[in-house]
Amino acid sequence: MRLPSSANFRPVGTVPLRHIWRSDHLGALNAHDAAQIQALGIRRVLDFRGVEERTAAACRLPGVTVHSLPIEPTIVQKLAEMVAAGTSISGAEVAAYMQDTYRNFVRTGTPRFAEFFGHLLESDTPTVFHCTAGKDRTGFAAALLLKATDAPDEEVMRDYLLTNDRVQLPQGSRLGLSREAAHVLWHVQPDFLQAALDEVDRSYGSMEGYLREGLGLREAERDRLRALYRAG
Repeated sequence: MRLPSSANFRPVGTVPLRHIWRSDHLGALNAHDAAQIQALGIRRVLDFRGVEERTAAACRLPGVTVHSLPIEPTIVQKLAEMVAAGTSISGAEVAAYMQDTYRNFVRTGTPRFAEFFGHLLESDTPTVFHCTAGKDRTGFAAALLLKATDAPDEEVMRDYLLTNDRVQLPQGSRLGLSREAAHVLWHVQPDFLQAALDEVDRSYGSMEGYLREGLGLREAERDRLRALYRAG
């Protein structure tokens, strides 16, 4: 399914999980696309956007319960401040900032991702989770969900990189970035996700340790996630 007004709406995993989808924000949905999402039975929305992002583009999907799990988009503010100060920013510099953003998902965002799993463990109510572009905060959440339900690393990375087939670079750059830098900002790279995974290993010893100690997913919780969301 490709929705013109929500380009990155899609299942989780190239072997899709049940009852759950990932997306860019739902604040620009047209009536036709909203109806298509409603037809999937989605009733729960988990929103990783920060306060200003939510205010600027409130969810336009009727009949759902929205849960806010805010992770503020610090990289956008950082780049905007640099451009305003007259600093020229290369694509390589944006990539380095993106990698640090992903490390911070583990360093400071872990409580929000734990909340994310708390909602998923309550029930298998059909759910969509998203941020603004559906690529970074959403991409890491999807990677964690896939790992928690035993997806191999290759599957996790394939799902993550599918964003590049969905997201299009906007005409011009609202941040005043060069086209090269904007392209890096608006797409995903394996090194971005790997930066988060490396931080998981550094801080928790392994992904298993992070799931258990960082996110509170012991074997009983993981068994429930598999039962709720894994087909077959």
